[in-house]
Amino acid sequence: MKILVVGGAGMIGGRTALYLQGRGHEVAIAGRNAPAAGTPLGRLPFLRVDYVAMDFDRAALGAFDALVFAAGNDVRHQPQDGGDAYWHEANSIGVPRFFEAARAAGVRKAVNIGSFYPQAAPELVATNAYVRSRKVSDEGVAALAGDNFVAMSINAPFVVGSVPGLVVPMFAAYTQYAEGKFAPMPEFAPPGGTNFISTQSLAEAVEGGLERGAAGASYLVGDKNMSFQDYFGAFFEAVGRDKPPVRDEEHPMLPDGAIFFGRGNNLFYETDPQVATLLGYRRNDVVPAIREIVAQYRS
Repeated sequence: MKILVVGGAGMIGGRTALYLQGRGHEVAIAGRNAPAAGTPLGRLPFLRVDYVAMDFDRAALGAFDALVFAAGNDVRHQPQDGGDAYWHEANSIGVPRFFEAARAAGVRKAVNIGSFYPQAAPELVATNAYVRSRKVSDEGVAALAGDNFVAMSINAPFVVGSVPGLVVPMFAAYTQYAEGKFAPMPEFAPPGGTNFISTQSLAEAVEGGLERGAAGASYLVGDKNMSFQDYFGAFFEAVGRDKPPVRDEEHPMLPDGAIFFGRGNNLFYETDPQVATLLGYRRNDVVPAIREIVAQYRS
């Protein structure tokens, strides 16, 4: 297939783009900014797309059989003056509007990479504007789906991984933190935990969705339930150190604002075995992905 990966210069989209290319697909990436020249992502064809502003060549979308959308906005992208209206514009309105343009251009298959919160913690929809925007965007994509536009959402938990040639500042910082480079910053993990998935597993799930997914479906994927102590501990253990202790206070590397279900709580779930089989993605890949991250960024 000829596949366009929107958000392909980022961690999730970048790993997905390179994986799909390695599987024999003809892949291009799109976004507001091109990846660095000379990197594996920089060697892929690039289209400039600002989906929120609807600033892109609509006719160019028609050159692709399939679309992977990995550009949904989250807490990393929100401007300081954004507020709840930002989530509404970027996700609730922006994502379905872009998918509608793709359908009109003749794209036949599409995967929206969404968030796990609306399915794993539906009680947050009423109280959290970001979670609500993700639910509305998924519903908007599903409403556009049909026999001639097999669109679906694959909703992922916390995603962990690396991309050749791409620096992910968060994981570079996690590695340095595990090495003790941020002293005297205290070394600890917050209480609670959640589900995690690797970029590789998610990329495989996306290909499974493109090949076997149902129009209008919302698939909740995940891999490993981990406490935050075990999660940070995997970085520490990868550099040869013991996992840090738990302290019930806001963590400098994982602030409370990024834990929508609340510090000290667990948001655990098991993926439906039928979904995992249908999408065909690898399991037990979170710790190997963390070791891969540490190998990339370790001093």
